Amino acid sequence: MTSNATLNELGEFLKKRRSKLSPHTVGLPSTSRPRRVAGLRREEVAQLASISTDYYARLEQGRMEASAPVLDTLARVLHLDDDERGHLFQLAGRTTVRTRRRGVQRVQPQLQRVLEDLTSVPALVQGRRGDILAWNALAAALVTDFSRLPEKHRNYPRLLFTDPVTRSLYADWETAGQATVARLRRAAAKCPEDHRLIALVGELSMRDKQFAQWWGDRRVTARTTGTNTLIHPVVGEVTLDCDTLASGTDPDQYMTVWSAAPGSPAHDQLRILASWAADQNLPASSGREA
Repeated sequence: MTSNATLNELGEFLKKRRSKLSPHTVGLPSTSRPRRVAGLRREEVAQLASISTDYYARLEQGRMEASAPVLDTLARVLHLDDDERGHLFQLAGRTTVRTRRRGVQRVQPQLQRVLEDLTSVPALVQGRRGDILAWNALAAALVTDFSRLPEKHRNYPRLLFTDPVTRSLYADWETAGQATVARLRRAAAKCPEDHRLIALVGELSMRDKQFAQWWGDRRVTARTTGTNTLIHPVVGEVTLDCDTLASGTDPDQYMTVWSAAPGSPAHDQLRILASWAADQNLPASSGREA
């Protein structure tokens, strides 16, 4: 058991470290709400770490012991270096053990070949956190030119909840948002120690109240088909079938394809979009790591 004095030291260390960070440093939006203390608020640290504010408050008050996974997450959220991380674990009376990192994701060659052959429908490949691993030119025309985004921002949930242009693309944004949160919840249950997924959930919880609410609902989904009605600046309102195709060699990545029945108005709109994409010379991707 950790002594009360050591728990108090742990709490003081946590308070000191969060006081050194600004919302901008951890990727949170600035607000007009006045800050009574320097640095991050308790609730901001708690949400970034995907733990309750009460739990984190008890840690700072020296009234609760922390598990190794929680300490590991707090070390990441508070931007601790290796020495500071070791000190944090020592104060908590825990052994410093690095959790196993998930392997680097690369788009599967089979999915890449299929993606390159799909020239008449928009398609993209996403990883376990919704990271966009690869896309074709029509997907860039339909959603956004992913090549212009920094790699760390090529994430569909982040775009859907933080980018006004992507949000306005969906006629029924709430349904799309709820489905996206449910898929992330399923991924989090499968990979509870994925630090980048934890960070993504914490960031989106802080930046969007609806994300935080839907995340708290704890819904999950494995739905692989449906329709999306999109309001596109070039072809106008278009309703497309949306299918999710899982990789047989890597269950943590999948291809999303938007299509329309031949002869339908939506099919004609996709042809117009393809012509526009060719005129704009929108680039496809050959895949990336995530």
